[in-house]
Amino acid sequence: MICEIISIGTELLLGNILNTNAQYISKRLAELGIFVYYQTTVGDNIDRIKKAIEIALNRSDIIITTGGLGPTQDDLTKEAISELLNIELVYDEFSLNKIQEYFEKRNIPITDSNKKQALVLKGSKVLINNHGLAPGMIIEKNDKILIILPGPPREMIPMFDEQVTPFLKQFSKGTLYSEILRFCGIGESLLEEKIKDLIKNQRNPTIAPYISSGEVILRITSYAESVEEGKKLINPVKEIIVNRLKEYFYGEGDITIEEVIAKLLIDNNLTISIAESCTGGLLTSRLVNVPGISKVLKEGIIAYSNESKIKRLSVREDTIKKYGAVSKECALEMAEGVAKVSNSNIGLSITGIAGPEGGTPEKPVGLVYTGLYINGIKKVNEFRFSGDRERIRTQSVLYSLNWLRQELMSFTSQHNIL
Repeated sequence: MICEIISIGTELLLGNILNTNAQYISKRLAELGIFVYYQTTVGDNIDRIKKAIEIALNRSDIIITTGGLGPTQDDLTKEAISELLNIELVYDEFSLNKIQEYFEKRNIPITDSNKKQALVLKGSKVLINNHGLAPGMIIEKNDKILIILPGPPREMIPMFDEQVTPFLKQFSKGTLYSEILRFCGIGESLLEEKIKDLIKNQRNPTIAPYISSGEVILRITSYAESVEEGKKLINPVKEIIVNRLKEYFYGEGDITIEEVIAKLLIDNNLTISIAESCTGGLLTSRLVNVPGISKVLKEGIIAYSNESKIKRLSVREDTIKKYGAVSKECALEMAEGVAKVSNSNIGLSITGIAGPEGGTPEKPVGLVYTGLYINGIKKVNEFRFSGDRERIRTQSVLYSLNWLRQELMSFTSQHNIL
């Protein structure tokens, strides 16, 4: 069945609030195997609301509206549908009593505008609002289903989950099941190139890559009679993708790269300290987001100036004079210095030119060095990023974390720690 969501409210068109309702409903419908073909947003104007619903009725089987059920003059959804479908508005006794009790308990005079929220379309299935005053409705007419829901998410979500979902299950002939694969250190275009044969020949499951916060996310989605059958369809494809991209693959679902790193450190009893220059504490902050990281994260030092690098991290003055603060040599000494000053197994450093100024032909804006010290082993990596200052700093953190993850996996494997 074809479904359409109509979000009603001028505040949505003005960008004053995010349309989280449409996102939520689309996701829940997908789980039921009901496909959303259209999403429409319309302001608080009765003629435009009527037109949007009229268009939807001509192209969709299920139309879900959110918003416009409140007590104010610009809440016009019920009135628009009443006029369009020529259905009378009548008071729902249960809802009206609830509204009257609400105002009586607070010693507030009730007005006709307040009572308006209890009006429903005659003959509709009334959806009780357990978190507000305005009820929702379901109307079935001329082989079309119109579901009318309140706008506030705290009211809409439980109404949808508790009353609409059970109703819609009768139309569900299958389910969409998705799994998320997460990659770092590779661009979207290169990732697509490496699995282009799978994308080209996809049927069921489907593969959809997209960018999120600098990482590449791969959503694999199957359509089957059950979640179990959906998993069986996805597993062979997932195995091929992970094997091809294992260098960049770090996890599934909602896991973050810092959570993966924290687990590696904790499981192997390895401590770490961080020395940051151009990123100014961003990398340390990412690690601190992980509960339990205090078991392994000993210290984070922002050594922004040359003087700080020399005094706090024991970077040699001659190194900075000869090679500069943004150099492989400086990054290595920063990593070793922070490890030794904090008595950590691992030291990680970042130094670079985030811009917009400070670049030269030899050392352009976006040049970043990451140094790593693991129990006496020293390594350094060079990255070149583009974009504004914020993007360069964000990418520096992300790519440094991914490199740390790769090196930790290699180190623990070679030294039989895992």
